[in-house]
Amino acid sequence: MSTPWNGPADAPQDGGTPTPAPCPEHAEERPASADRPEWRRLSPRTLLVHCGWLGAPLGSLALTALATGGRITGGAWLTLATIAAAFAVLTGAGLVRWARTGFRVTGESLEVRSGLLTRRVRSVPLHRIRTVDLTASPLHRLLGVTVLRAGTAGSGEGRGELSLEALPVAEGERLRTELLARAATGTIAEDPVLARINWRWLRYAPLTFWVVGGVFAAGGSAYRVLHEIGIEPWKLGFVRRAFEEFGNGMLWLTIPAALLAVIALGSVGAVALYVENWWNYRLEWADAGTLRVHRGLLTTRSVTIERARLRGVVLREPLLLRAGGGATVRAVAGGLGNKEENRKRSGLLPPAPRREAVQVAGGALQSPFPAIKMTERQEGQLARHPRVALRRRRVRGMLFGVLPGTALLAGLGAAFTPVLLHAAWIYAVIATPVVLWLARDAYRNLGHGIAGRHLVARSGTFSRDTLVLRREAVAAWTFTTSPFTRRAGLVSLTAAVAAGEEGYRIPDLAEGAAPGFAAAATPGLLDEFLTHPQRNGDSAPAT
Repeated sequence: MSTPWNGPADAPQDGGTPTPAPCPEHAEERPASADRPEWRRLSPRTLLVHCGWLGAPLGSLALTALATGGRITGGAWLTLATIAAAFAVLTGAGLVRWARTGFRVTGESLEVRSGLLTRRVRSVPLHRIRTVDLTASPLHRLLGVTVLRAGTAGSGEGRGELSLEALPVAEGERLRTELLARAATGTIAEDPVLARINWRWLRYAPLTFWVVGGVFAAGGSAYRVLHEIGIEPWKLGFVRRAFEEFGNGMLWLTIPAALLAVIALGSVGAVALYVENWWNYRLEWADAGTLRVHRGLLTTRSVTIERARLRGVVLREPLLLRAGGGATVRAVAGGLGNKEENRKRSGLLPPAPRREAVQVAGGALQSPFPAIKMTERQEGQLARHPRVALRRRRVRGMLFGVLPGTALLAGLGAAFTPVLLHAAWIYAVIATPVVLWLARDAYRNLGHGIAGRHLVARSGTFSRDTLVLRREAVAAWTFTTSPFTRRAGLVSLTAAVAAGEEGYRIPDLAEGAAPGFAAAATPGLLDEFLTHPQRNGDSAPAT
């Protein structure tokens, strides 16, 4: 919470006249009492961290000088002067901010005060702190400091999160231990380490989207950087020669060669990204009953999740990774921040063998991971969805996958060249079986059920996700239909959870079975919306 800094006001216990609150200027002169420790400052190296933004403009200026043979124009000198002025202003502001920022840990809360003209104190009770994240970029590691972020219950979109930048590494570790001292304790497994990095897992790194997408993303970023400093990549001699040779060559050889080059570059980039993200990876149960993930080479990250806030796990199997027998694991936990921060902090396991992923998921749940068996029942195993769900996926695949491409090629062929007309029917012949196979795979992956204390749901084809969620974590259910699903007799359920992505969807259940499954998964939650048989023997239909 945020409150203006008005200094402490001590009210007597005997009902007398309260002591006036001192002015902010004199508040710091009061000696700290036994239960109110002194304010601590951030590391002075915080100022050097704030200067890291100079790297981009100075690097851009250096590249410009290199590309022009050392000739720096008047505009470049003006840019340099602007950078110098901005540096002076921001450095002064950073100095004032550092001098007027302090923090302390009392017996009840973590307090951070800041501000120059308007003093502000943010206070978070220690019992509400759910996660503590220590992050250090390469610049932070060079300076020997780290950033501490304390997440609380209900801190989605950044609400309730406190950030301290930058602390010495040793002090950050001590502060994390101090903040998590009140975490709930419980029974820890004999071996608290659930997983460590195994470099044999590197074979799964190329089985990700970044093998192809990463190359184009890196190319687009390089183009923007060169364009900003006045260099047109298409006008560079070696680029022009490469495109001329590509166009003059035999396309049936050059196109596959180009695809192989993209895959090779993407594989190298994916392996490098895997190493950077998961270097020195370790997943373990800490002494305070918290789940801790430590990883990172250049940018280190250490995320701690309180046991009570761990609501479940997601076993994620992207299409290529699933074909290679791999999977990843993500936590469903509260206090991990907004969606972007949750994506960065929730990873429990890198791409690894599926057997390892199942073991890690079970270790995080502290119970065996449910066996996935498709049956017609909902207790203990996954129930199949109606066959009409398969038809819906086939129709959508044809409408959004096959028809648009075929129509586009046919229209261009009719307008310009008959060659594209042949390309249209060839595309339709190739795309139709692929789409039908993907539709069937998506249907086969649909399933939902109840396994003891957990709700289990599985869906997806490009990324098959198996959600194992504690049933008591579901705060509400949303039933969603459309004119098409109502006609097909289907309904989609969304479980609202104060953790993770805040909502987990179970698509295309039978309309008559959805209320019963939701009521069985969360007893008592839907009682006021359902009509039950009366005690006198009369019955009414469920709504």
